[in-house]
Amino acid sequence: MAEPLNIALAGLGTVGAGVVRLIETNAELIARRARRPIRIAAVSARDRIKDRGVDLSPYRWLDDPAEVATQPDIDVVVEMVGGSDGPALALARKAISGGKSFVTANKAMIAHHGLELAAAAEAAGVALKFEAAVAGGIPVIKGLSEGAAANAIERVYGILNGTCNYILSTMEDTGRDFADVLGDAQRLGYAEADPTFDVEGTDAAHKLAILSGIAFGTRLRFDAVETTGITGVMAADIAQARALGYVIRLIGTAEIDRGGASPGLFQRVRPHLIHCDHPLASVDGATNAVVAEGNFMGRLLFQGAGAGAGPTASAVVADLIDIARGEKGAAFSMPSHELESLEPAQSGHRVGRSYLRFIVPDRPGVLAEITAAMRDAGVSIESFIQKGRGGDAGEVIVALVTHEGPESGVTEALKILDGSDSVARPPLVMQIIGG
Repeated sequence: MAEPLNIALAGLGTVGAGVVRLIETNAELIARRARRPIRIAAVSARDRIKDRGVDLSPYRWLDDPAEVATQPDIDVVVEMVGGSDGPALALARKAISGGKSFVTANKAMIAHHGLELAAAAEAAGVALKFEAAVAGGIPVIKGLSEGAAANAIERVYGILNGTCNYILSTMEDTGRDFADVLGDAQRLGYAEADPTFDVEGTDAAHKLAILSGIAFGTRLRFDAVETTGITGVMAADIAQARALGYVIRLIGTAEIDRGGASPGLFQRVRPHLIHCDHPLASVDGATNAVVAEGNFMGRLLFQGAGAGAGPTASAVVADLIDIARGEKGAAFSMPSHELESLEPAQSGHRVGRSYLRFIVPDRPGVLAEITAAMRDAGVSIESFIQKGRGGDAGEVIVALVTHEGPESGVTEALKILDGSDSVARPPLVMQIIGG
C-alpha cells in the first residue's frame, strides 16, 4: 500500500472531534477505499486541555493553528476554525501557497473567498475541497459536479438550513409561535446562542451561492442573493398554509434567468408555501434537502442530515479520500477562469402565485384599500382569508393568495400600500411552490 496521506486538523470542535473519531474507527476501510492510509499527523485548537471525547495524545499538538500550514510532513490541511475571514482565511491562503491541499467545512469563507482560493489552488497544483460546507453529510457538491456533470442544470433549490427547518416544522406540529420554538431549538443545540445567521437566512444564502457556482459554472455572487429569513413567520401563517394544503419552508432557489436582454443569475432565499404533494413538504426537523433539475437527467433530490458531527465529518473524510486517490479537479467543476460572470437577475418578471399576509386595524375599509391596491397593480386575487388576531388589541390578520402572475405586480401593490394606516406592520410575502 502507498505512503499515508498526512493531514493536520485546525479546529477541534464538534466536527473536528468527529473527524478524528471517524478516521480512527474506520481506518482500515478508509485505507482500502483511498488506496492508502489517511493519517492524522498534527492537530491544533485554542484549548489544549478541553475534553473533546477523543484521545488526542497520539497526535502532535500545535498551539498556533497557522503552524499546521508550515509543517513539512503535512500533505493536507483540514480547517474547521470557522469565519469568513480572519484566522481561517489566513490559514487557507498559507496552506495553499505552501503547496498543501485544503479541505474545509466553512461555507462562509467559500461563499466570500472561494474564487480566490480556487484560483490559488489551481496555480499551486493542489486540491481545494468543501463538500461539508453545503448540506452536511449530503454529497450534493459531488453529485452536481460529477454525477450530473453531463447536464445543463436548469434550476437548483431546496432546504439549506436545518435550524430554520426545525423551527418551522415544530411550529407546524405544535401551533406555537416563532420565539417559543427558537428558545427550544437553542436549548436542544439546534440553534446557536446568537441564531442570527440561521434565522435571517444568511447561512442558507452562503450555501446557495456555492451551489449556484457549481451547478451553473458561474462566478460566485453571494452579494447578489436576495435574502429574507423566517423571523416574520407567525403561527397564524403556519395554520393558514395548512388550511390551504401547504407547509412553510425556508427555500433557497437559484437559476439562470433568460427573460431579459442577456442572461442573469437569479438567487433568492425566502420562506415559501410548499404544496403537501411536493417532495420538500415532507422534509422536517433539522434535515436538509436539495433539488436539482437538469436538461437530460430530470429532477434529482438529495436529502439527509444537514449538520452534526457525524454527517459533516463524513463529508470531510470523503474529500480526504478523493485527495488520497489523487483526484484534485477544479473546485467549482471547471477552471476558475472559465466560470461565467453573470449580473444579478431581477425577480419582477418572474411568474407565479404568492401568499401575502397583512396585520391591519380592525375597522371598516381596510379590505377595500388592500383589494384596490391589488387591482391597480394588476394582481388577481384567488382567495382572501381574515382569521385570528394580530397579537395587539384592535388588529387582525388578513391573508390572500394571488393567481399566477408576475412578481412585479405584487411589488407594485405593496408600494401603493406603503405608508398607509390600513397596514399596521410590514406585510409578509411568500411565493408558492406546487399545487
